[in-house]
Amino acid sequence: MDTIGQQKLWTYNTRLDLIEETKCSSIRKSRAYDVKNYTDLATKIAALQYMNRDFILLFRGQSEDYRNNAGRTTLKPSLMRPPPGKKAVDAATLLQRFEALREAEKLLSTQFEAAKLMGRNRLRRQRILRWSILQHYEVCATPLLDVTHSLRIAASFASNTASAESFVFVLGIPNLSGAVTASAEAGLQVIRLSSVCPPSALRPHIQEGYLLGEYPEIGDFDQHSLHKDYEVDFGRRLVAKFRFNPQVFWKEPAFPKVAREALYPDADDPLYKLTSPIRDEIRGAT
Repeated sequence: MDTIGQQKLWTYNTRLDLIEETKCSSIRKSRAYDVKNYTDLATKIAALQYMNRDFILLFRGQSEDYRNNAGRTTLKPSLMRPPPGKKAVDAATLLQRFEALREAEKLLSTQFEAAKLMGRNRLRRQRILRWSILQHYEVCATPLLDVTHSLRIAASFASNTASAESFVFVLGIPNLSGAVTASAEAGLQVIRLSSVCPPSALRPHIQEGYLLGEYPEIGDFDQHSLHKDYEVDFGRRLVAKFRFNPQVFWKEPAFPKVAREALYPDADDPLYKLTSPIRDEIRGAT
């Protein structure tokens, strides 16, 4: 994918406490901008959207700001992330992950057909749709990255897995149009989960979920080997990153945190029940 910022790019300067023109590489190297509460964060996001008018802003919440060897924020899809304690993914691990992904795709198509779920014909035809469901329901590693259109959802995700500090990452997307938006210029695909999953699936609708992927798709190990490691990193779309203390951030009565049970309504989600056996089978095989 291309690095964001060929057009003008604006973000918050952590030293000067103001918004200024910058480059994506500088944002990735800098520390996250501290915000006090949800109103503070939302106000700054509004300014960023106004100044970065060429982009749609999407969000990702995490408990850490992961850095690569160059000290830059890295936001890699699950398939390309190094295992715990390692700095890179070795070839054997990648091959195993791609094989698991292919097997999970087959099982998902079979389950969709057996359950006669809406969209099963589209699912069989489009690999990116199968990847989207497998990623969002955490069945196996995929070349996609989970993000959301909802700032509050992203901040809640970050808070639910952290104690002392949480992070919200802001990514700039060139456009959104339909269920799957592909930008050859940016080398990017954006999948809107609410248009991919059956309407009975609660999780993607509540989370206002989107997924980011490379365009064209990186579908196997051989194709992945044609890319440099730094190219497959959605940190290249970073507009800003914010840090907050989750114990203080949610004290405003008007903006409560979205509880984990609401973010993951798995007991009432038929797609979660359908994908759970696939997850168990794939993990058992690996």
